[in-house]
Amino acid sequence: MPVFFRITAIAALAAALLLPEGAALAGLGQPTPWQIGLQESGSPVMDDVIWLHTFVLWIITGITVFVLALLVIVMVRFNAKAHPTPSRTTHNTLVEVLWTVVPVVVLVIIALPSFRILFFQLNTPPADLTVKATGVTWNWKYDYPDNGDFEFDSLMLPEKDLKPGQPRLLSVDNEMVVPVNKVVRMQVTGFDVIHAFTVPSFGIKIDAIPGRLNETWFKATREGWYYGQCSELCGKDHAFMPIAVRVVSEAEFAAWVEEAKKKFASNGPPANIATANLSAQ
Repeated sequence: MPVFFRITAIAALAAALLLPEGAALAGLGQPTPWQIGLQESGSPVMDDVIWLHTFVLWIITGITVFVLALLVIVMVRFNAKAHPTPSRTTHNTLVEVLWTVVPVVVLVIIALPSFRILFFQLNTPPADLTVKATGVTWNWKYDYPDNGDFEFDSLMLPEKDLKPGQPRLLSVDNEMVVPVNKVVRMQVTGFDVIHAFTVPSFGIKIDAIPGRLNETWFKATREGWYYGQCSELCGKDHAFMPIAVRVVSEAEFAAWVEEAKKKFASNGPPANIATANLSAQ
């Protein structure tokens, strides 16, 4: 046993020394260098996702420690030197019942909150506004049917055009804008191939399938920038389909809508723009 504890201590010390300098918890809305864990929550759905993640982590940590303890006990007490005459026991009713019932109970304990959170994610509450996101190879198009029915393309900014503070491979020329503390219904589809609309801090990830309109929702609880990416392999530029969402106050959103109506008034039908995009590539 002392040897085991010494090995454990050495391993823990090595892990601490090898941990990258500046390792940090994940930030809000975007990845953080050397981050540990999920991105910080920006919506009620993500609050629940993080809670479930932590809850299950404690359970699997307990199981791992328990199994490790059993292995150590077996190695120490039942090796050939300490226990030269092995037991001939082949059955133990109590142990067999326990190793059948306990895993079932653990799975039920995990399943109950999982079902509740899944229902919360999939049951869209009455929406304050609707935004339709269409995946096109290889960018996103946003439509605002409840706010004047305007639409626009959102393309990744080249690295040479980035301004200070804009994250590489995540910044776009025209971001999606929504008001804070409002329920946003997302209608998601694909124009050509299957994509996936994902914003980690909102706890949303849903496939964008041609010919099918999928739906999800979120309610951003804090103003700021939130980033995501296409999460379905969709072709050669799959890695260059970022999603940028700017959450603003209700007054700022109303002003942006009036400006957007004028800015994007000349846009043609979505299919035409998408076709033009495909032809250019």
